[in-house]
Amino acid sequence: MDRLDAMSVFAAIVDGGSLSAAGRRLNVPLATVSRKLADLEAHLRTRLITRSTRKLVLTDAGRDYLAACRQILEQVDEAERAASGAYAKVKGQLVVAAPIVFGRLHVVPVAAAFLELHPEVDIQFRLGDRNVNLIEEHVDVALRIGALPDSNLVATPVGLISRVVCASPAYLERFGPPLSLEELAAHACVTFDGLDAATAWTFVDRDGERRAVPVRSRMTVSTADAAIAAAVLGIGLTRVLSYQVADALREGRLVRVLAEDEPPPVPASLIYPGQGRLPMKTRAFIDFAAGQLRDRLLASDPPDPAHAVV
Repeated sequence: MDRLDAMSVFAAIVDGGSLSAAGRRLNVPLATVSRKLADLEAHLRTRLITRSTRKLVLTDAGRDYLAACRQILEQVDEAERAASGAYAKVKGQLVVAAPIVFGRLHVVPVAAAFLELHPEVDIQFRLGDRNVNLIEEHVDVALRIGALPDSNLVATPVGLISRVVCASPAYLERFGPPLSLEELAAHACVTFDGLDAATAWTFVDRDGERRAVPVRSRMTVSTADAAIAAAVLGIGLTRVLSYQVADALREGRLVRVLAEDEPPPVPASLIYPGQGRLPMKTRAFIDFAAGQLRDRLLASDPPDPAHAVV
């Protein structure tokens, strides 16, 4: 039995939540995954995973063995990277995660410029609006929006992101802008279920207190692009992140309202594991992307609140 291979299969089962998910991740048949797990448990003479119809549960032995497996596999990866020159030359595959819209608008163009400079690097993007686990999912660098909890990750700030309420000029001409949070409930809204609840938006009032303001949602969508498109069509007010709506505001297709009541902006950061040496490909990408993203976020800042409709 190849124990390193068996350890990799075991870790993939836990990370994927099922044997079939591990098979898809490793691109091997389900029967192979099941056999390798059975061989590993037979070798160890203990059960690592308790199987049920709904989920897999680690035994106490499985939990301890998983932690050891991760440490061993990481050390093997580290040794292979060192042997292949990953710490001496900018080369290899780089796995980058980012939110969908931010990735499309900013990270992909920055990565394209990076690849022009480094022909021996390939980039695999994982765009999605959930926070990935960098260690478990083997991600080298991620763009994270929001305050970062204490962890073993290192963060490089690249800018600030605001929540912006806006509407089309035609909608505002027809119904007038909300001049206070109290007036918001009288307006039609397009809600984006990835950012706020469909029934209330959270603001900071003029006394600095956070408050949930009821809204009337005439349309609920699942992406920021759809929310912006609906607002441009005049369906109602919408609330999205500043970088998502920067072009529409700059071009006058939407107008910012209630700017003085927006919550404080949150940081956008490049995050990466802080343990061990960084491969050259990762360090080079962080150094390049951080400056590029700072410039792009400054350029995409929403108009000054003094020029918004408040």
